[in-house]
Amino acid sequence: MYRTGLEWILGFRLRGHELLIDPCVPETWTHFEIVFRFRSARYEINVENPRGVSRGVSRADIDGLILPQRPVRVPLVDDGATHKLSVILG
Repeated sequence: MYRTGLEWILGFRLRGHELLIDPCVPETWTHFEIVFRFRSARYEINVENPRGVSRGVSRADIDGLILPQRPVRVPLVDDGATHKLSVILG
């Protein structure tokens, strides 16, 4: 059940060394946060929903670098560092 919620509602799907991001959440959710570990790395993920939509990523960045592709694909690294991923729905 946990995996179903994480993958199909929150939209975080692990595919090898990438994390695909495609949330489908209730329009009333204004934001949510997830902490995800990939081997020795930690990913602090913050999702904002300022327009009250149920899906659609308008912007995503990791450690300040914009991720241009849609659907969003986050390259995961095993570097022991903490990475900050910001996702804006809209």
